[in-house]
Amino acid sequence: MLLMDNSIITPPSFLITAMSVLSLVSLVFLGCSEIMGKHLKYSKFWNVNNSGKSQVKLSSRTGMLIFYTPAVLAGLASFWIFPHQGFRFLLLTSALTFHFFKRDFEVLFIHKYSGGVILDSAILIGALYFAATAMMIYFQHLSEGLPEPRIDLKYVGMVVFLLGISGNFYHHYLLSKMREDGEKQYKIPKGGLFDRIVCPHYLFEILTFWGIFLISQNLYALCCALGVSFYLMGRSYATRKWYLSKFENFPQDVKAVFPYVF
Repeated sequence: MLLMDNSIITPPSFLITAMSVLSLVSLVFLGCSEIMGKHLKYSKFWNVNNSGKSQVKLSSRTGMLIFYTPAVLAGLASFWIFPHQGFRFLLLTSALTFHFFKRDFEVLFIHKYSGGVILDSAILIGALYFAATAMMIYFQHLSEGLPEPRIDLKYVGMVVFLLGISGNFYHHYLLSKMREDGEKQYKIPKGGLFDRIVCPHYLFEILTFWGIFLISQNLYALCCALGVSFYLMGRSYATRKWYLSKFENFPQDVKAVFPYVF
């Protein structure tokens, strides 16, 4: 029996349901771990919770390319593996591919780095992004030919996606302009929504994934959007706590990821 209401349509598949729940639970767990101080080791938190065991440190640029490049390749491969699909499928694969290609572009040409990435975290994050991208595309392929949702949200999704990806890029650009070439120290971010929240780039990343869900209108994409939201909320909370610990003059009214709320 088809799982369908006004906005979500998913083929009857135990695999889709199981992977959707697993992805959501995994990302919620990672978000809770961030709040509790058990961080994925990149950016500001690359050297926290050092247990004394030997760990392989990568440059931030190399580590972040490991984050995003497998997902880019999965997106590009999908155009060859699944040709002649419907318009919704084309929008989804294009959005996913462009999103991760943009992240690689920022890694190479926009970001300025001061920390590093631990290899274990790079592999985990890269695997999660790759798996999420590949499964979203594959599950959307399985949905081809099924009746469309009664409320078609793919064009709304494109608007939300473009807003998210534009806001994310803009705030990454502001972060890059905080440091002169060769500078390593952290500063309190200014400009854009940084005057209201410490992680506006995460807020717009959340919007990007909700845009991808609205394009797809698929159960797995919904669980990914929820999971990414929980994880980035946890990471934002930890980042705000870090800024408060490092800067005595950090504004108390600046929230973590949602202005005036959290």
